[in-house]
Amino acid sequence: MPRPPLDGLIDDLYYLDGASPYARLTLPPAPSALLILNLGAPFRIRTDLETADYADGCVVTTPTRAWEFGYPPRTRSVGVHFKAWGLAPFVPVPAVELCDRPVTVEQVWGRSATEALRDRLATAARPHEMLTLLEDELRRRLSETPGLGLVRHTSSVITATGGAVAIGDLTAATGVSSTHLAQRFKELVGVTPKRLARTQRFAATVFSIDPAGPVDWGDLAGGAGYFDQAHFGHEFRAFTGLTPTRYVEVRRRFRREHPGHVLDSWPLPAD
Repeated sequence: MPRPPLDGLIDDLYYLDGASPYARLTLPPAPSALLILNLGAPFRIRTDLETADYADGCVVTTPTRAWEFGYPPRTRSVGVHFKAWGLAPFVPVPAVELCDRPVTVEQVWGRSATEALRDRLATAARPHEMLTLLEDELRRRLSETPGLGLVRHTSSVITATGGAVAIGDLTAATGVSSTHLAQRFKELVGVTPKRLARTQRFAATVFSIDPAGPVDWGDLAGGAGYFDQAHFGHEFRAFTGLTPTRYVEVRRRFRREHPGHVLDSWPLPAD
């Protein structure tokens, strides 16, 4: 966990080194943003909009659709999982411009600064030193962001309720118009409060599934506040491209082929 004030913006910093369990992994939309600084061979990202290779790394805000991550035979990188609102103080463009459109780190921070940071990271002696360097860089780049307090508070309520909150009630509690709140969210999160709540609810529901045992889909859908099981199934396909039953089969495959792997929670094999 990073030190204050970064702890209010970031979920975690991570170091990844080695071979991926699968050459291609599908990542369903999650209520978070991501920064990757690549220190190995280029990786590939495929979305509904485009496919591109990334040598220096990438930046992406809260996605609205699944995206596929293609790994080289050996990967090495450091990265940051931001809270939904957490990336905004570190990038000079509205978050909505990066939604479902990953860009290189160079496009956000400039070539010379990005190359210098990657050089420092690549020559660091240990993973802990690398993460400390990255944390120091983020602290240096932290900037004042108008509207962040409003968006952070509202997003925190959405997170705390697992997305099961009436957006109209949230808007009324903020004392601003729904249009103003939606605009702030697009600028700092990349999506509207309604879309963030939808993503949060889906993520919370999926994380509650234990693929090792039987799943009562009706109870799960009802407990998560979905109108009915058909609506729940539609959300599953919209977010993952899979039916709920097929999703569990893929998760079981991951556990069977790579028991105890650190990535066994959200990414899905795409091979």
